[in-house]
Amino acid sequence: MSLDAVVSRAPTPAILPGSGGLRGGLSDLFWRRPKFLLTLMLAPPLLWLGIVYIGSLFALLAQSFFSIDEFSGLINREFTLKTYGDLFQAANLDIILRTVTMAALVTLASAVIAFPIAYYAARYARGRWKALFYLGVMLPLWSSYLVKIYAWKLILAKEGILTWLLAKLNLLWLLDAWLSLPIVGGNSLSVSFTGTFIVFVYVWLPFMILPVQAALERVPGNLVEASSDLGASPGQTFRNVLFPLALPGIVAGSIFTFSLTLGDYIIPQIIGTSRLFIGQAVYSQQGTAGNIPLAAAFTVVPIVIMGFYLWGAKRMGAFDAL
Repeated sequence: MSLDAVVSRAPTPAILPGSGGLRGGLSDLFWRRPKFLLTLMLAPPLLWLGIVYIGSLFALLAQSFFSIDEFSGLINREFTLKTYGDLFQAANLDIILRTVTMAALVTLASAVIAFPIAYYAARYARGRWKALFYLGVMLPLWSSYLVKIYAWKLILAKEGILTWLLAKLNLLWLLDAWLSLPIVGGNSLSVSFTGTFIVFVYVWLPFMILPVQAALERVPGNLVEASSDLGASPGQTFRNVLFPLALPGIVAGSIFTFSLTLGDYIIPQIIGTSRLFIGQAVYSQQGTAGNIPLAAAFTVVPIVIMGFYLWGAKRMGAFDAL
């Protein structure tokens, strides 16, 4: 064999020569320094998160330590806890308590409604039926948020379809009796605490169904069968097998339902009474009253509540079910 043939069969060197041009130089640089490439890719989202989002939160927190001058209406930019003291006034505490109560009730109702739906989808729905399940759950999320709320306002109105249906069933007396109750009642469902609750549950329910369904998908079917074989009743199987294993998914869903209810101000603005929620209080204090420090202090309340809520949810393994 000639020397030229041996040379032509020699293996290609492991380190190739550098590419030419600017594009080739950058490619070689990124290949030799992968950490530099990773830093370059993560820099824009981290800057956005750090400056725009977290920075705005710190600015909001700083505003809450200012106060409003009662005579001139101008912001007094000196450190004080007076604004937080104003949160403990009876009217403001009532707003906070009302919002937290609504968020807790919406979360509880969403969990009760979502569990059987998610259980059926996880245990029995297959193929086309599972696709229809996901379509049915996700379809309301594709429509306009405001359109859904105004549609519910028409449904719950005194002249709406729900009142008409109850009248046809001779159950209008039951609705009138409920609306006559203090706090939860009103002139109609569209201007009552109950109406606000119904719309909150409808709007946030998909955010509870999907995490619960994902958690129930992870429950081995043989555990349920073993529980039945050992003589457990359906209630005992639910309490001792299904519910503990699905609890991380329920807590994961509650993160969405609870936090979204805490901060929402559009639903209570359109459907409900004149009693304010935290979101409405922030809007009115920042816009109508011009009391930006008190608006900022109101905004800190759900942040603190959700901080403790997320800490407890993490300890319960909720993030594993997201």
